[in-house]
Amino acid sequence: MTETQKQQIEALKALPSALREVVAGLSDAQLDTPYRDGGWTARQVVHHMADSHMQAYIRMRKIVTEDHPTIQPYNQDVWAALPDAAGPIEPSLVILMGLHARWATFLELLPESAWTRGALHPERGEVTLMSMLATYAGHGVKHCGHIRSLREKHQW
Repeated sequence: MTETQKQQIEALKALPSALREVVAGLSDAQLDTPYRDGGWTARQVVHHMADSHMQAYIRMRKIVTEDHPTIQPYNQDVWAALPDAAGPIEPSLVILMGLHARWATFLELLPESAWTRGALHPERGEVTLMSMLATYAGHGVKHCGHIRSLREKHQW
């Protein structure tokens, strides 16, 4: 495993705590504030990360266990508008804690040969386990930044 991969796995491990920290103390009204005009609310962002990261973990497992699978896409905007995305964030924070612990262990124990395995994403084309790790190591950081910028903008 490369040093970059190790750092990316560490970023995955750190996300649940970083997310919990960035949403700490936010009221329901604050959680229901979009981070930008026309954007998702902070609450939707938290639920989106649970949805997205569960999908990514399952996709990575399929890449390791199947011969070049086709990844099933989903419409994240439609998912963010489902009624449960307006509910309490604690269940999604708990999901992310357990998911990321398991996900990191899965990735740390992979043989070197697994990292070049790939899949077809119908909307994005070819993806590899390595490219997916890079994407999701940055995904949580990006969304924590959205919530952090919302807090700074409103001085919360």
